[in-house]
Amino acid sequence: MDLGIAGRRAAVAAGTAGLGLGTARALVAEGVHVAVCGRDPDRLAGAVADLRTAAAGGATVAGLRSDLADPEAAADFARDAAAALGGQLDIVVPNAGGPPPGTFADTDLAAYRAALETNCLATVELCRATVPTMCSRGWGRVVAITSIGARQPIDHLIASSMARAAVTSFLKLLSAEVAGAGVTVNNLQPGLHATARVLEMSEESTAASRAAIPAGRAGDPEDFGAVAAFLCSQQASFVTGVGLHVDGGAYRGLQ
Repeated sequence: MDLGIAGRRAAVAAGTAGLGLGTARALVAEGVHVAVCGRDPDRLAGAVADLRTAAAGGATVAGLRSDLADPEAAADFARDAAAALGGQLDIVVPNAGGPPPGTFADTDLAAYRAALETNCLATVELCRATVPTMCSRGWGRVVAITSIGARQPIDHLIASSMARAAVTSFLKLLSAEVAGAGVTVNNLQPGLHATARVLEMSEESTAASRAAIPAGRAGDPEDFGAVAAFLCSQQASFVTGVGLHVDGGAYRGLQ
């Protein structure tokens, strides 16, 4: 299916590994010009090489070194991505690594603050830097990558679940404000996927996590990317304000 987004420009935060990289791959395969950012220069260079191999239709790829643990860096990433791709951004994918594990008993205020800055405020700032221009041009897509923890809080990830819930509320409110301007805002909530971070976990831990997934396996970052790319598509122009769990059926609630 042609998603109708060839030639669009996209910025994918934390797009050098995992679900961010899977999303960036899916977009360049559709002919979207993509800029990714990351902290590690070697990983960034590897991701850019990977994406250039996957690119179709003359799509260009740019890699920008940035650490979105500082929310103010998000605006710089948006500006630099637009400059590297030669025009205003049409698509933005807010994304960041998850905070360290912790419970109420062992999580201090600084950990909550860091989680909010990385997993909520950086997304707010990235949207502030890009969505107004999308609205003025009458077309735009925001597809945030958060966590199933936004919908179903995860034990031992109290700071992460708190920050994900906060950014989900922000995205929902934003979606209603900008829908009439042709800009959609959606939120992908992944469960367990076979990313490098998960593969580093013990086999015992991952086996227990897989056992809780009705699909019987961890997700694939490439499949996840295809879902993200569809939400960026022309065909998805009437889909906005959605928090979509991509988790192999692990979430068992009705809503």
